[in-house]
Amino acid sequence: MGQKTHPIGFRLGFSKPWESRWFARGREYRKQLHEDIIMRVKLKQKLFAAGVSSIEFERLPNLVTVIVRCSRPGIIIGRKGSEVNKLRDDIAAELGKPVKVLIDEVRDPEINALLVAENVASQLEKRIGFRRAMKKVLESALRRGAEGIKIICSGRLGGAEMSRTERYIAGRVPLHTLRADIDYGFTEAATTAGKIGVKVWIFRGERLPDSDTLSGEPVNAPSGMHGERDDARRPRRRPPRDNKDDARGSDRPRGGAKKE
Repeated sequence: MGQKTHPIGFRLGFSKPWESRWFARGREYRKQLHEDIIMRVKLKQKLFAAGVSSIEFERLPNLVTVIVRCSRPGIIIGRKGSEVNKLRDDIAAELGKPVKVLIDEVRDPEINALLVAENVASQLEKRIGFRRAMKKVLESALRRGAEGIKIICSGRLGGAEMSRTERYIAGRVPLHTLRADIDYGFTEAATTAGKIGVKVWIFRGERLPDSDTLSGEPVNAPSGMHGERDDARRPRRRPPRDNKDDARGSDRPRGGAKKE
């Protein structure tokens, strides 16, 4: 039975970068990986109001660089950089190493899958109808240039007794095409009826795994790459058969020559 592959993990190293970029051996690898996971969870909870889409870590022997990508960087930076300095000191105390914090603004939060999922979840928690919330973000993403979007909500939608799944799809979302720039986000809405899962896939055009991968420039696929057949690329192997010779009433003898 076919299963769903995580669209970001499927493209890691091809058209998607890793969120942790460093090298370590043995126990040091496990230690640093665990630190990244714990810090990512803590920072996501602490900076939730800033609309954080991703937190990346780069490590050198004596320096840890933390890259925070968010839609509202002013909340993290604060007045004259006071908040970001405090954040840097807190992370340095947690990791025990010098830390450098970089803030990168997400220009189009309407086509960032995680931020879209969090937007839908926040509306569900405010008792807004799930159909209205899903249609609103879907239309907004298409207006901002998304070529396709799929939204799935699962749970006790509308406070119903029995849980169910509702989905909306607009445009195309080619999950098996590696060069397709698919962004994926998942979150949960804590409603009075229980948890509601929200999944979002956004197709933002095609990219190749080179310098244009993260530049946002669309790439034109070569001829014959979208499933259409190119009849001019090679001749036919043999001419078409004559259907008249295959008819039952043919004069051609069957089963060898007739004996006299």
